[in-house]
Amino acid sequence: MSKKPGFSERVAVVTGGAQGIGLAVVRALLARGAQVSVWDVNPDAARAALDGETVQVVGCDVSDWDSVQAATRATEQEFGRIDILVNSAGIAGPNATVEAYDNDAWHQIVQINLTGTYFTNKSVIAGMKERDYGRIVNIASIAGKEGNPNACAYSASKAGVIGFTKSLGKELAGSDIAVNCVTPAAARTPLFDQMSQEHIDYMLSKIPRNRFLEVDEAAAMIVWLASSENSFSTGAVFDLSGGRATY
Repeated sequence: MSKKPGFSERVAVVTGGAQGIGLAVVRALLARGAQVSVWDVNPDAARAALDGETVQVVGCDVSDWDSVQAATRATEQEFGRIDILVNSAGIAGPNATVEAYDNDAWHQIVQINLTGTYFTNKSVIAGMKERDYGRIVNIASIAGKEGNPNACAYSASKAGVIGFTKSLGKELAGSDIAVNCVTPAAARTPLFDQMSQEHIDYMLSKIPRNRFLEVDEAAAMIVWLASSENSFSTGAVFDLSGGRATY
């Protein structure tokens, strides 16, 4: 693979890198010369998806603090540091009204999507502060800004990711550490397997471009946010909504 300049001395962690937007980000970072560690709850799937690429794959459940700490240690032992975190791990969960929503599903979605963001971000802060450099990009969702009906847990968890990102960005603004998030509209990824066709059709109907987001389009913005070129923006929300976002 030919290398594009920009990340040749950077070590990046991508959670949920076995599929979807996370996998696209891994490939984009590799193409730009980064050393990449993929943290995924299904490491075998990550290895299969990245067959032939030189990456570290670490089994990691982002909803479990001990697992995240172990993944952090494994990456630091392999590469010496972590410069970049792209937190892409997440689940959509079932589609149902709040009244009918399964309580266990609610807890699982919030634990993975929101608490997982907290755990992964928390795990890399000390090293980034020590080196006075870091780039964190959390994957939220347009659902976190607008709220999708029949997706209360997903919408709430992604709204939490936005608020968390703004908080951490302000905490670290005095150093060369940028913490931002993106709010993608729906992309046709394996997350669709967790959704009803009615819900998928609803999401498409809300996108003025009248198509779903391509994962490579998302990766292009995420990789810029993870680069040294992004030296000013922090605690910010970047839309990938195809015109859907209204604020």
